[in-house]
Amino acid sequence: VQLQASGGGLVQAGGSLRLSCAASGRTFRRDTMGWFRQAPGKEREFVAGIDWSGGSTNYADSVKGRFTISRDNAKNTVYLQMNSLKLEDTAVYYCAADVGTLRVGTRSGEYEYWGQGTQVTVSS
Repeated sequence: VQLQASGGGLVQAGGSLRLSCAASGRTFRRDTMGWFRQAPGKEREFVAGIDWSGGSTNYADSVKGRFTISRDNAKNTVYLQMNSLKLEDTAVYYCAADVGTLRVGTRSGEYEYWGQGTQVTVSS
């Protein structure tokens, strides 16, 4: 089972990036998917989550109105569209799967599967 995150990179403040997380080895189309991030010297924090149907989403206050999570169950892929990026968005971004739940949790301990992370660096 593998979650492969991609799409990170270097972007100027105010710019946009789209992260993707492709799952293989197992279908996650019935599971909640989430994005977390970890900046140097800080704890991993919740960014956004989406339920299996895409009908329910949850966002950290710091990204509301700027980030959008979505999923394509046919492709077993979840996305994170990040707009109006700020310096403080710089972090390694991880996708994760919370198996067998209908809710969108915000705690990393609720998620069983994790991707390897993709670096997002926002410059001034």
